Amino acid sequence: MEVPISSAVRAALTNALFLFFHALKAPALNFSWLHDFMALAASGNFSRAADERHMTQPAFSRRIRALEAWLGVDLFDRSSQPARLTEAGEWFHATAEELLARVARIPHEARAAAEQSATTLRLAATHALSFTFLPGWLHGLEAHTPVGPVRLMSDVLPRCESLLMQGQVQFALCHAHADAPGALDAAGCPRITIGADRLLPVSAPRGIASARAPRPLHGLTPAAKAAPVPLLGYSPESGIGRILHAVHGERLAALECQTVFTAHLASVLRTMALQGRGVAWLPESLARQDLEEGRLVPAGGPQWEVALQVCVYRDAARLSPAGEAFWRAAQASA
Repeated sequence: MEVPISSAVRAALTNALFLFFHALKAPALNFSWLHDFMALAASGNFSRAADERHMTQPAFSRRIRALEAWLGVDLFDRSSQPARLTEAGEWFHATAEELLARVARIPHEARAAAEQSATTLRLAATHALSFTFLPGWLHGLEAHTPVGPVRLMSDVLPRCESLLMQGQVQFALCHAHADAPGALDAAGCPRITIGADRLLPVSAPRGIASARAPRPLHGLTPAAKAAPVPLLGYSPESGIGRILHAVHGERLAALECQTVFTAHLASVLRTMALQGRGVAWLPESLARQDLEEGRLVPAGGPQWEVALQVCVYRDAARLSPAGEAFWRAAQASA
């Protein structure tokens, strides 16, 4: 006669068989169990931890049991709700944190080991500086010291910061301002100020600009009852936009203006300003020739200008001989 088996008994048998065959195979530690353990240790709730690890609760519980079987100790006291770490669990919590941190460092350390024999310099630079400042700066360095092959990655500031902090590049070149510290400053990355720039509000000229007194088509001091000043703004991904907001954010909010176009590239805003679409804050290094030739004119007084530093950041870890030589040359150039 067939004896019915309750779901609870069936689950217990399933777990027992799982642990039995697991013990027979005696596998090595499954690294993902550490993440399971940390998730459960944080909340003590199996259901919540299972959701966090994107699996069902029974599957999650089996993985915790497998970890305990591999260690040969109970890590959690399941008699209380939420579950609490046992004495062995408290010890393993510190060990698991150390293991996870150690593994997280492995890719960076592997790249650092490969660095020691690398001759190619990996440099990230914001788009604006890639087009304007970087070529001349590199040429100046080469006049005093050999500079090996350079691999440039031109991108928006957050991406340049991420590339350096992840060890994918050795150096990052960007604009900086004391009122708008970035992720590299927060991370304590060494930096050198290698140049200066200015952020200028500019506009296309009104009609045929006089060589003596060009007037902007759009200015930051509009006449009474005039339409709002059209602004060409930077998106949140822009480092220049971050600086502009830190320095002039409150003044711009109080000004009667309207953002009519947004982009993260200064070169795009330059094109829109040339077409008379509004006022854009551009690095002087990018707008210099347009200003000299009258295609763009200042749209505000000196009080609207923003002094910028041009900085190069480096990986805090020791670089290859080529990388360290490049850094010394950059220090000398400063």
